[in-house]
Amino acid sequence: MKSTETRRTGRINAQTDTIAALSSGAVPSGVAVIRVSGPNARHSVEAITRRPPPAPGRVELRRFRSGDDVIDRGLVLWFEAPRSFTGEDVAEFHTHGGRAVTDGLLDALIKVGGIRFAEAGEFSKQAFRNGRLDLTAVEGLSDLIQAQTSLQRRQAFRQFDGGLESLYETWRKRLMGALAHVEATIDFSDEDLPDDVLAQVKPVLAGLMAELEGHLAGADLGERLRDGFRVAIYGPPNAGKSSLLNRLARRDVAIVSDQPGTTRDFLEVHLDLHGIPVTVVDTAGIRETEDEVERLGVERASAQVQEADVRLLILDGAAGRKGDIPARWQGVEPDVTIYNKVDLIDGATTAGRKSSGNADRNALWISAERGDGLEILLERIEDRLSDTVNAATDVVPTRLRHREALGVCLESLKRADPEAGLDVEILAEELRAAAVALGRITGRVDVEDMLDLVFRDFCIGK
Repeated sequence: MKSTETRRTGRINAQTDTIAALSSGAVPSGVAVIRVSGPNARHSVEAITRRPPPAPGRVELRRFRSGDDVIDRGLVLWFEAPRSFTGEDVAEFHTHGGRAVTDGLLDALIKVGGIRFAEAGEFSKQAFRNGRLDLTAVEGLSDLIQAQTSLQRRQAFRQFDGGLESLYETWRKRLMGALAHVEATIDFSDEDLPDDVLAQVKPVLAGLMAELEGHLAGADLGERLRDGFRVAIYGPPNAGKSSLLNRLARRDVAIVSDQPGTTRDFLEVHLDLHGIPVTVVDTAGIRETEDEVERLGVERASAQVQEADVRLLILDGAAGRKGDIPARWQGVEPDVTIYNKVDLIDGATTAGRKSSGNADRNALWISAERGDGLEILLERIEDRLSDTVNAATDVVPTRLRHREALGVCLESLKRADPEAGLDVEILAEELRAAAVALGRITGRVDVEDMLDLVFRDFCIGK
């Protein structure tokens, strides 16, 4: 099911192949979109509909055929290069989303000849190769497709819409301007150049370093918004950690038992707190144990709590004791201390937290069994994260590769201090290295080794 050239050579040629794939969601569905991109896209429309493509920007209702068999009736759209998603000629067939319909149309397209099935992410890769998207926009598109909360959607769209590309390219152009001044002193050293060429470069580099440092400060937040903030529930066995997780998830995801040590590893539930992506982690009960498997669970729980953005310490409110917590947690300050099982205290409600005698202002009395106090707990978590989220700038790094390249750029700029007495040639090389590091983020230079990393998480239809 490859093009003639691909079948003959056994190789894929991204520059000359025509590719096709289901570009909408999984079938069955109400509507499905099959995209064809490449030099044979026009021929695919003519072969399937027996008519030339519609004018660009027009939508036409047509019958889709395979030989004498009518597969379906649907819409045809035509985009001429370079004004298409991929930058190539593109045809889209909008059909009913039945499996037999989509399979039949895809088979008919392959039989046309000169068309093969697209590989994962290949439409987006072609858009990158043809200059329609830079690498940060491609990553933003991937994040936009996978976004589960409004904050994730907004961050992904800003990146897809060119927010990071615009910023990094602005910085790169400023760097190239500074580099041009420095190289002028090398290439035209015998000419009458201004004496203050390097002095003119210094404030440019200082400004770039300050902006880079401020931008890098938001890297952790960008990655957190993309992946979700971590909220860890921890405490002694039988305090109600699993019951609380089930209540927050509104389904049974954890086994609830009176037997200590039931949870041997951590469990996760993903929540959307008014747009803030949150992953709640139920950890193994923290206690000293001789059981090797349970001990490993306790160690993993410790790591989860240490790395969490919000820590919820849950205790048995009916027992009224805090002494069950091992010594290792005595110095760890929880963001919220939860006293559970208020339903087992005669006549007690969550309002009793005010008169409980507990001086901890972060303490909260709940019933994971009945749901008492759960709304207040969610508000506490949201309040804790909101200050961090509100500190976000318009565009922030969202991936480790962004952070690493920005770090390389910053270190090169720090070494390129015009007053450090460097040879002009070395100064120019440091500036060039800084510009290359920025270019690697957007894909302007040295990108072949990064393409598979960027595109591997895409589905076939993208």
